[in-house]
Amino acid sequence: MTDNTVLTSVAIDAGSALEAAVKGRANILALTRAAENAVLRPRDPGPWSHALRAALAARIAGLNGAADLAARHAAEAGDFAALVHPDADGAAQGLAAVVAFMDKVAMATRDVTADDIAGLQAAGVADADIVRLAELNAFLSYQIRVIAGLRLIGKAS
Repeated sequence: MTDNTVLTSVAIDAGSALEAAVKGRANILALTRAAENAVLRPRDPGPWSHALRAALAARIAGLNGAADLAARHAAEAGDFAALVHPDADGAAQGLAAVVAFMDKVAMATRDVTADDIAGLQAAGVADADIVRLAELNAFLSYQIRVIAGLRLIGKAS
């Protein structure tokens, strides 16, 4: 599991309570890795390439203060690297509606309304692709929190 983003984002000392917790939850971490692959490298990516997904993932991580996770995802952003930065609005890539939606979901989830979805639809984003964006955002929220939780366990042990 050394290629697991969660585990490579956390310092795990041999014999620590964190190591025991990780070993005891290996199945959950394997499922987490599978979920990461599903949202960042799906079989059917729709219009969202891996590089774009990585840029959006890095952006979400950065907006949530997870700089190291942001850097990891940004390394795979390719031509979409500019979108990693929170001051980029996506207009240059024709993704202004997508970037605004992703930022709002990442930072003000409870303020997302049907109008936000309608805005994406008006920008030509298909319903299935809106679901793909929401899945990416939801996974990043989960990933950030798992990493933060494991780091807390590591500090306590």
